Formats: sequence, structure tokens, C-alpha cells
Amino acid sequence: MINIAAPGDAGIDWDAWVTPLTQFSQATGLAVALYDVRGWRQVGPLLSSPTATLLAKHGLWGEDGPGTALERRVAASVLAHDGPAAEQAFHGMRICSMPLTQSGDIYGVLVYGWRFRDFSSPMACDQIAAAVGVPGHLLWGEVRLETPVSDTRMATYSALLQTLVGAIDRQRENIEELNKVNRARDLFLATVSHEMRTPLSALSMRIEVLLKTVRDLPVAVESGLMAMRLHVRQEAGMIDDLIDAARTLTGQMSITRTPLSLGQVLRDAISTVEVNAHDKNILMRVTPVDYGDRIALNGDGKRLQQVIWNLLFNAIKFTPQGGTIRVAINEGAEQVEIDIADSGQGIAPEDLPHVFGAFTLQTHHNASGLGLGLYIARHLVELHGGSLRVASAGKDHGTTFTIRLPL
Repeated sequence: MINIAAPGDAGIDWDAWVTPLTQFSQATGLAVALYDVRGWRQVGPLLSSPTATLLAKHGLWGEDGPGTALERRVAASVLAHDGPAAEQAFHGMRICSMPLTQSGDIYGVLVYGWRFRDFSSPMACDQIAAAVGVPGHLLWGEVRLETPVSDTRMATYSALLQTLVGAIDRQRENIEELNKVNRARDLFLATVSHEMRTPLSALSMRIEVLLKTVRDLPVAVESGLMAMRLHVRQEAGMIDDLIDAARTLTGQMSITRTPLSLGQVLRDAISTVEVNAHDKNILMRVTPVDYGDRIALNGDGKRLQQVIWNLLFNAIKFTPQGGTIRVAINEGAEQVEIDIADSGQGIAPEDLPHVFGAFTLQTHHNASGLGLGLYIARHLVELHGGSLRVASAGKDHGTTFTIRLPL
């Protein structure tokens, strides 16, 4: 098999055509080649019949071979007329063509055939042998054993090839659309990261400077600044959630594992939400009292802290004044289980299957946020090889989230 080398057109995966066209050639006995818009052969010739194999050995499809020259003329005709060229003949061997299109534009040409319409004669074989330089008796020995391809059969093969080409071209169009979506996603993430985070960081810093450096602020002004600080933090948190969710949906979320202590992860997470719990007079209990300091894990400490903080923050949000949140650690032989149970409003049975969905908001007491926290938390736990489950006895009976992590 001889291929003419040429750089491939940008954005076209010619290699993707090799397998389906090889299968087509083997199923039909036709020789198949694929040319780009410059007349360079990118795939083939793909051969399966003894006659075509013999002709290839004697240079029919060589760079200066008569077969290559004929196929190039056929491809040029297709490109010139934006459609299949008239069937060509090479001393009785029939050659057909078909354009390859994407979004209405031709990007390549399939040339196929190289089989006789009728049972050939020794004279036709002598003509081909003379043109190619193959011994006539050898060629005749192969040709006379092959079944010719009638007009009806060639029409069937062409229809089969058209279906194959249509499916592959649609797939290429879908991939191109997907690439456009991915490029738009990357641009969106870059925009969110820079254009939204930067002004929020500047605003947060100025609020902190005012609160810490300006003395004797009027009560109304100080209260307004405190509210602004809270809202800025909420907006920054939603931006982080949006970016994490996008990374999760596209498989770009990752973790960095290091040896760590479960106790330290729990303490860091709890310290983040203690003020919120204190404001609602919620009692938070952890068992055992050492927070699981003796339990060693191999994981991403910041991401695990994010998971636990998120579950605790949800528990505080949905637990009424004076309620209770219990964090229980149970170490097994191969895994550790962390239960976070609250005495809050609970979750209705019909809502439980949807708790970990993206952009899922509970209908009560959840006016802020995007509903992404639990979706991200579950994915982070699964990246650690663990699982995150939820259970609730129903309305006003509290909720329990259970994290299981391998030791």
C-alpha cells in the first residue's frame, strides 16, 4: 500500500476514516482512497481484492502511477462541480466518487471502485497490464476469479458508503460544535475568574480597611459596611461554586493528595462556621472529643474541609434557633465514617433523590446560593474514593449526611 505524504488540513482527523473505510473495502471488495481539497491522498488506497493488491504491487497507485493520476482527476472534477463526478473507467475497471462535506463545505473526496462491471476478457487485462507493467497472465489469473460489480450492486455499495459518510460527517460536525462549547466554557471560566473575582477582591479589601482603620463610624455606616462584607463574601462563594461546578461537569476537577489528620480537617471546617452556629444559639457536638486526631488519611485537606464546611453550613442554615448539630466519627478497618446530623427541618422523601443535583435549591430558607454546594461536595468525596449519602425521616425530623472515606 502506497500513500502520498502531505500535511493534513487543520481540524480534520483523517485517521478517523481509516477503520470505517477499511471495513467498507473488506465488505465490498472495492478499493477506496480519500483525497483532500488540494488533491493530496490522505487515506488509502485501501485494498481487499487480489486484483487490486497485485496492481498496487506494480505501481498503479504510486506517486506517478496511472491510478493516482486518474483518481486526482476525479477528485478535481468533484471539487470543481461540488458533487460526484461521472463514473470513470480504466480499461473496463469502474471508478466512482463522492464528496465529503461539513456544514455545506466540501473538505475531501472519496474515490472508490476499481472493479469490472462485467466479466473481463484477456484483451482488457493485457491493456491494463501494459499500462501498469504487470505480467498479463498474472493479472488475468486474478481477474477471472473475481465476481464483477454490476450497476445494481454498485448502486447498493454507493448507498451504503453514503450512509457511512453521512454518519461520520455528522459526528465531525457534532464534535466541532462540542469544541465550540468547550472554548466558550473556557472563556467563561476565565472571565468569571478574572473579571468578577478581581473587583470583588478589591471591594472586600476596601471594606475591611474602612472597618479596621476608620474610628467612630456612625452606627448606620458600620452596619452597612458589615452587610456589604457579608454580601461580598456570599458573591465570592457563589463564583467559586460556579467555577467548581463547571470543572466537575467537564471532568477538570482534581485533588492533590497528601498525608493528613482527620482531626485537623474537622477543626478547620468547624472553626469556619462556629460564628454562624453561635448566632443561632445552635449547640454543636463532636464525638469523639479528640475530633479523630488519630485517624490518618491520604487526601486533599482543603477540599475535604470544603466538603465538611458545606455540610455544616447547610445544617446550620436549616436548623432553627436553639437546635443541635452532631458530628460523629466512626473508624472501621478500611474506612472512616463521618455523620453530620441536625435537628432541622428535614427533607421530604420525594426530594431526597435530588439533593445532590446541580442547581438544586430547597424551597425553604435557601434564598441565597446557587444550589451547587452538595453537588460539588459529593463529587469531591468521590474523587477521594469515598461516598456521600443523605437520610431524613421527613419534615421537621432533621437530616443526616454521611461521608465515607477510605483509610
